[in-house]
Amino acid sequence: MKNVSVLVHNIRSMHNVGSIFRTADGAGVSKIYLTGYTACPPRKEISKTALGADEFIPWEYHKDPFALIQKLKKEGFEVVALEKSGQSENIQKFNSDKRTCLILGNEIDGVSEELLEYSDHVLHIPMRGKKDSLNVSVAFGIGIYQLMA
Repeated sequence: MKNVSVLVHNIRSMHNVGSIFRTADGAGVSKIYLTGYTACPPRKEISKTALGADEFIPWEYHKDPFALIQKLKKEGFEVVALEKSGQSENIQKFNSDKRTCLILGNEIDGVSEELLEYSDHVLHIPMRGKKDSLNVSVAFGIGIYQLMA
């Protein structure tokens, strides 16, 4: 199984955080890094959607995502952001055997330009309808299973 962790930055909804924990557990994510103003367990709003995954999946809080990314890169992680941009690659065409850290960003603003610059790759989910984005926890579900394939 691939070694994939996730960095969750500035997610404002605790229900989204809980959903990310639950999906991360199902996908076999090795660790969740919560950064910025993302809420941390234990919180009933997180537990409601995590259904207990927040109690046993490894996680850490780091205020500064940039220092964390530098540390992960020194440990050999490839850092990929899930964000649609002019330079993003289709996630369905991305393939890597390296240890990976997937960055998720704010529900409205997405992954910041600064974090995109720190990323080794920026990946997007192809959208076929009129809307060009998905809820962050839904996008994570699609993205993490694609990365684990």
